[in-house]
Amino acid sequence: MATKFRTTARQLRKMMEYRGVEGRDYLQNNFGGGGELAGSLEVDPNVGLPANEEELQRRRRVFGENVIPNRPPKTYLELAFEAAKDPTLIVLTVAGMISIILGVTVEEDKSIGWIEGFAIFVAVIVVINVTAFNDYTKEKQFRSLQDQIESTQKFAVLRSDDVVQLITSELVVGDIALFKYGDKLPADGVVLQCNDVMVDESSLTGESQLVRKSTEKDPLLLSGTQVMEGTGRMLITAVGLNSQSGIIFQLLTGVRPAKGTAGEEDDDGDKEPPSTGLFQGGAIPQGVKERHTSTAGQQGDSNGADDKDKKPRDAEEGKDKKDDEDKEKQQDGGHGSSVLQNKLTQMAVSISYAGSAAAIIAVLVLLLRLAIESFAIEKRAWDSSKDPSTILHAFVTGITVLVVAIPEGLPLAVTISLAYSVKKMLKDNNLVRHLHACETMGNATVICSDKTGTLTTNRMTVVRAYLAGRTHSSQLMPGEVPQLIMDRLSECISINSSYTSKILPPEREGGFPKQVGNTTECAMLGYVNNMMGRSYEEIRQRHPVDMFEKVFTFNSDRKSMSTVIPTAEGYRLFCKGASEIVLEKCSQAVAFDNTLTPLSDRDHAEIRINVVETMAESGLRTICLAYRDFTHADVKALQTLQQNADLAPEEEGKFDNEALVVSHLTCLGVVGIEDPVRDEVPAAIRQCARAGITVRMVTGDNKKTAQAIAHKCGILDPKENHTVMTGKEFNAAVRNQAGMVEQALVDRIWPNLRVLARSSPADKYTMVEGIIQSKLSKAREVVAVTGDGTNDGPALKRADVGFAMGIAGTDVAKEASDIILTDDNFTSIVKAVMWGRNVYDSISKFLQFQLTVNVVAVLISLICIFAIKETPLTAVQLLWVNLIMDAFASLALATEPPTPDLLNRKPYGRTKPLISRSIFRSIAGHAVYQIIVILVLVFVGEDLFDIDNGRGRALRDPATQHFTIVFNVFVMMQVFNEINSRKIHGERNVFEGVFNNPIFVGIFVGTVVVQAVITEFGGIAFRTTHLSPMQWMWCLFLGCSELLVNQIVVSIPKHPLPRFGNTTAVLPEPDRRDAKILWMRSLWRVQQQIRVVNAFRGTIERRPSVFQLQTGNDPYAMSSPNWSTPRQSGVGLARVASVSPSTNAASQESDV
Repeated sequence: MATKFRTTARQLRKMMEYRGVEGRDYLQNNFGGGGELAGSLEVDPNVGLPANEEELQRRRRVFGENVIPNRPPKTYLELAFEAAKDPTLIVLTVAGMISIILGVTVEEDKSIGWIEGFAIFVAVIVVINVTAFNDYTKEKQFRSLQDQIESTQKFAVLRSDDVVQLITSELVVGDIALFKYGDKLPADGVVLQCNDVMVDESSLTGESQLVRKSTEKDPLLLSGTQVMEGTGRMLITAVGLNSQSGIIFQLLTGVRPAKGTAGEEDDDGDKEPPSTGLFQGGAIPQGVKERHTSTAGQQGDSNGADDKDKKPRDAEEGKDKKDDEDKEKQQDGGHGSSVLQNKLTQMAVSISYAGSAAAIIAVLVLLLRLAIESFAIEKRAWDSSKDPSTILHAFVTGITVLVVAIPEGLPLAVTISLAYSVKKMLKDNNLVRHLHACETMGNATVICSDKTGTLTTNRMTVVRAYLAGRTHSSQLMPGEVPQLIMDRLSECISINSSYTSKILPPEREGGFPKQVGNTTECAMLGYVNNMMGRSYEEIRQRHPVDMFEKVFTFNSDRKSMSTVIPTAEGYRLFCKGASEIVLEKCSQAVAFDNTLTPLSDRDHAEIRINVVETMAESGLRTICLAYRDFTHADVKALQTLQQNADLAPEEEGKFDNEALVVSHLTCLGVVGIEDPVRDEVPAAIRQCARAGITVRMVTGDNKKTAQAIAHKCGILDPKENHTVMTGKEFNAAVRNQAGMVEQALVDRIWPNLRVLARSSPADKYTMVEGIIQSKLSKAREVVAVTGDGTNDGPALKRADVGFAMGIAGTDVAKEASDIILTDDNFTSIVKAVMWGRNVYDSISKFLQFQLTVNVVAVLISLICIFAIKETPLTAVQLLWVNLIMDAFASLALATEPPTPDLLNRKPYGRTKPLISRSIFRSIAGHAVYQIIVILVLVFVGEDLFDIDNGRGRALRDPATQHFTIVFNVFVMMQVFNEINSRKIHGERNVFEGVFNNPIFVGIFVGTVVVQAVITEFGGIAFRTTHLSPMQWMWCLFLGCSELLVNQIVVSIPKHPLPRFGNTTAVLPEPDRRDAKILWMRSLWRVQQQIRVVNAFRGTIERRPSVFQLQTGNDPYAMSSPNWSTPRQSGVGLARVASVSPSTNAASQESDV
């Protein structure tokens, strides 16, 4: 087999630099057109490439693979180096170095003077390695998540005359790809055939205006762009680094193909530098640069701004403000506005101030006591052998107090909890794209759900049909229906549908036939095969797609689909869609005797009431089917009418004026399609009600159908005064006379609204925006939205959490979402709520534990410094305690599995304090008890245990049993209090479910073992010494007493206690200019954690370009000018339909 092709990668790359008519001319002049180009690439456009691995490998060698490489992950050493940049660790390292120098130069016993400094070094190294290991583990988890997402990105191609779904990385040059509305194009290509195609090229060019594609005017398609309307097939001409997005990636990153890589050199050996015709002079607009830095899979350190922008309600007044806010978000590295993150940020800053103050007080007190007692009272001179070490010890003590006081374990606990939840949620069919969605979902108060496939099984079946004036509910027998209707109906269903929709044999014997593609179309195709005794495949073979004259693809505005095909007498149009919409366009119907009878207004009303509404009340989706014949004379008359009409420049064809073409139809009949409610949905909705979550159905179905399904699901309660509205009724209710949406009008509607039928994506967005902006509730509502279509993007992005359908959803919907439901099942949303609440509770458990340790350690240190000039816990001991409560406790408490009890309470909400009364009671009660125990041991412990007094010893004196017991008891009380911290709502049984978390058990046992080793063998480094068995028994007893004390603590009434950490709905960001905050360890660690997360979600999240942010042209971010701008102005909500007027096949199911 020859290796070379008649066309080279350079020629194909050069062609893709042109746009519009220039691209068409270049294709025609250099290759002879799309068909001839396919011939030069040795592919038959009607058959596709052979499913031959040798041939596919040949094409990969010549033209390259469809892969844009990621930057290699950071090594363990690089992560360790980043961890070592922690300002506190740097200070400790310097202090350790000084301690070693002083120990070996001025100490009396130089043989052991170096040990404490060396111990600080070891402790710092341990902390660095623990941090690096955690970061390394998280990187692996996020890369695994990224690979999981990429493995789900598939595209339909033609291979050996068969349509197959392939992972995008398996596509090669020469493949014939089938694209449809909502798809994200995986490679560059040339249009071979298309119907009404509009493409969003803003991801490459920064221009938000949709581009119409056709073989006559603009046949070139670019990788990374999105099909917003229409269907077609394309010849793939460039993949991977040779595609336009790949070339931009090379310009941005400097990554070049390896020498000899496909497409890097042509046959003559001339190297071709990467270039692109997208931008003059190779200059890349800043917005495009930022977008491709993210979407190309770059894994650098740049912090990607989250793509869930929230525009101000007044677009004119808020534009400059929004630009500044968006820039700040990008600089800060993320979304930063989730409920838990806001509360943690405020708490971390407050505790950091308190910890810093405690550290400064500790240092000042130690230095003042040294100066007053030694130099003022004793009148002694400077002792170079002791005083430098004492001063250094004071600073080290202050630093360690700061280390213990500041909650740098918080970001680690958040990250571990989120990473753990993301991994587990994937098993529950929730593919998380944005990490903040995990915990935000736990605070959800409203779920706006689609019907088809989410609440229902999406297993469509035609169970009733109204044909020739009669209703049929079983297989049609010969003579039961006129032949004309049988012929036209089978043709209308088979031809006027996506040819990717088809019925396949069952995967197992006795099973249902497999429905591929649009399930509504599949239901009608099954009706043709089973009920009518015809073969839709034979009809399609007689009418291939290439013969179609015109296709009006389905979208949420039309709520119908129409196809024009040539006939011997002229042309025939087939139409199907929402019954009431298509019926209005019908002027006649086929009678039982094959004659055509006019339809009067009365006939329309009778069909609507007796047929459509009757089926809808049974929960059936109704589809009306019709046709119209055009003679050659009719076509000429139609062209005359179109010439007189004021057409847009692109409407120049014979059938481009839809209003004139799709009219005066002949009704063939109405079919009723059953889509049963999922068995598990009613129980899940009842569970949501108990959890304080209101479920609202938003569907494109008939009002009666939606109402019947809502009753079956339990969304509508007969005992409650719930409202069911259509999109038209909703718009009339929420808009004033000027056509503007008013929040006051929305507030009258949304609390009781449960079902929104016959809705458009703009209606869905209006409702979501209205609920979010409402101030009726004490705390702002947290709204989750499901969507599957292209036009659902604005609502998905505006919602606090957007769920896209993994099976029926388009690429556009998935990119606008936060979580992808891999099974399209409503119960998976409920599981996401449970996991979100578990994340929130896990962080609360960790806070309850850590703040207890912080309070005790800091107060003990300060009290003892004032009283005895020293802390009973050394710097190395405090570092060990810090390691326990940071790394180990965060891992143990952040990996607690969720329980169904989480759904038996109401959401916490945005304003509920992070430290509840129950948590405050636990912190205060246990802290008081521990402080009393430690102080008793410090001041009278030598008498209780009949041992030597450890107070007042010199800095380098040997360790005593006295302070060893103090250290041991302190650690044991923290370890056993960790068990108490598993419960945060005052539960008495703290052991419930403890063995369901093996990580917790392992860490608990491991901590006790390591503490025993440190106590017995820590020696000079940890300043510990051997304890007798009786002393160990007392240490364990005092530690275990925490479990008994907890029973007393939970008995204390909590209502008189104060609450801390109360927040408003929108928290102010910490002042980034405040240098006092920046150096604090906790905030530094927060930034490091966010950088790690953002570095590995580059290809998971898609950010809008700066160009779009500044101009308001993000095709996914729906602004709110409708609240202040008339509807006819063409901005805001009205732009949903005009910018992206079509949805995918799944949207057809939900909107018809």
